[in-house]
Amino acid sequence: TTKFTSAMDIPVEFVEKNVKLRGKVHHVTEKGLEVEHIPISIPFVTAIQRRWQSKGLLLVRLAGVELAPSGVAWLQQELKPKQMMWFQLLGREDLALECLVLVNKGRFLSVCLNEEILRQGLGRAARIEGLHHDSRLYWNLHKRLLRAELRALKKSKGIWKEESYSEKITDRIRNNKLVQTLKQFVSWLRSS
Repeated sequence: TTKFTSAMDIPVEFVEKNVKLRGKVHHVTEKGLEVEHIPISIPFVTAIQRRWQSKGLLLVRLAGVELAPSGVAWLQQELKPKQMMWFQLLGREDLALECLVLVNKGRFLSVCLNEEILRQGLGRAARIEGLHHDSRLYWNLHKRLLRAELRALKKSKGIWKEESYSEKITDRIRNNKLVQTLKQFVSWLRSS
């Protein structure tokens, strides 16, 4: 029932047990998601607690994902302000939380943003900070993230998109020294 306003407020046991917390997205930044924690509410107790709760936002990073700039833009477009989400604590680094982030899409469907970013080709799979490498959870999550990245790679999405044959040819022609010299000569003739 306690509202967490800083990563350091969250008990170590919560991080070790990979507890899921609920929150509202406020901002998407280069550093991560700024989220307001929404504690479990108990009707009478919650009304009293609100008076003493301080305000603050938690910095939540997508665990196991190295975002590309297009990934940040996609998140800013996809996540609406005050949108509810769940974040599963996987680790804590300084003032940021490494989390698996789940967003509801409709009544019965939720999407893991960590996987969706990689599936869209808007980032790369990275080491999951905060989890022990010998844990089963680490390897299950890492395998899921690598599968999502592989799907984007096979479909040539996002950062994995390759130039078409015609684009490659036009780039080679444009960058050819003979063609550049001819362009300079033509521009010299026009100016004379």
